[in-house]
Amino acid sequence: MAGALELQSVSRGFRSMFFLLTPNETYFEKVEDVPQYVQQAFPYFVGLMLLELAVGLLKTGATVITVSDGIISISAGMISRLPMLLMRGCELTAYMYVWDHFRLLELPWDSAWTFWFTFLGVDLGYYCVHRAAHEVAVLWAAHQVHHSSEYYNLSTALRQSATQQFASWIFYLPLALVVPPSVFAVHIQLNLLYQFWIHTEMVTDLGPLEWVFNTPKHHRVHHGRNEYCLDKNYGGILIIWDRLFGTFAPESDKVIYGLVFPINTFENLSVQLHYYYHLCRRSWRYKKVSNKLLTFLNGPSWRPGKPRLGDHDDNPKVTGKEVPHDPSWTLPLQVYVVIHFLLVLKTYHEVFDNKPMLSQLTLLGMSGYILLTLTSLGYLIDQRPTAAVLEMLRCVVMMTVQRYGYITPFLPSLAVPTELVVSTLKLQKAFVSLSLLYWALQSVSQLLTIKRKGD
Repeated sequence: MAGALELQSVSRGFRSMFFLLTPNETYFEKVEDVPQYVQQAFPYFVGLMLLELAVGLLKTGATVITVSDGIISISAGMISRLPMLLMRGCELTAYMYVWDHFRLLELPWDSAWTFWFTFLGVDLGYYCVHRAAHEVAVLWAAHQVHHSSEYYNLSTALRQSATQQFASWIFYLPLALVVPPSVFAVHIQLNLLYQFWIHTEMVTDLGPLEWVFNTPKHHRVHHGRNEYCLDKNYGGILIIWDRLFGTFAPESDKVIYGLVFPINTFENLSVQLHYYYHLCRRSWRYKKVSNKLLTFLNGPSWRPGKPRLGDHDDNPKVTGKEVPHDPSWTLPLQVYVVIHFLLVLKTYHEVFDNKPMLSQLTLLGMSGYILLTLTSLGYLIDQRPTAAVLEMLRCVVMMTVQRYGYITPFLPSLAVPTELVVSTLKLQKAFVSLSLLYWALQSVSQLLTIKRKGD
């Protein structure tokens, strides 16, 4: 009986990735009862990425993902969800406020008609959110994170902005006038999960489905920096909105992925925040107050004298021979970064799993530790001059967090003997201690080198 229930749960989890759940499976009267579909989808993310990796090796003989790009994409996804540790999502919070105070009608939460109405409403809302994120510069400053990878694979789907949620909630509020929050909470998650599998080059053409649904073929165009790709194919699950509103473009020339002006960094804070700095610097140069404001409110390529959405005259020409930014770094450093990334990934999931039992101060501290770790790993990948000092300080913080029991052994205690768990924890502590010693020596070596150059 337990095995059958577990198999049923796995089936539901897998089908939720493709919006294949039936209405009956998504009926929840209260928001608190709605599953955390996105958080629970982690095993399916990993499984599908491994499948894509295997298929890519069989089809092309090469890997579809690099260590540096994959780690930073997944890191961005982790960072985007850290605010959820400290507060309820902005979209759901604003939605519930409007529902509680201004609803005009209360559609039944257990009706198939409500299910399909909400499906269309959320998908249209997403189209509007997505289009606005490309046409309003300050919104693009958040959304550009998702477009910053020069690769296109399933890990790219996880490369999300930490700040986009603070504006996207506005576009879903009309639904709050009639649709119960529990129904919305289901659809906002399933809409997001569907968009994971379309980030792949392994699926080429899906025939008649291409007319109605957003597919990998359509979404590849959206991620391209070729001129024919820019600001096209905004759909979430359905592509019909793009066909209706004139923003559809079919895939033709080889798609070159990434931002029009590549940022060439794997450091997480730069990936998340660099465009805000760019906008502020641009705005500062203008003398007129109106131009300062329009820098944030018009299109990303707008300049005084140009149309509201700007144009593509200043964009670098795409030749089709562009090569993604992929700095060379030693195999030992790659192994080191991967091990520490896996350690922080485990800590990240434990913090989310234990969230109800942790104080706000602990959640804030652990969020800071996770952010520090992901930032430091980005510095190492970029091989920045200050990477050794930052990593040394991070190892000190990691040892402190371990000392007070906020980091557990890599092996789950229920699955293995206690002796092995203790040995694993000791090995983990020894590894962190050696890491600290190594980066301390690296820091001293760099300081001595700088001093010699100064003399």
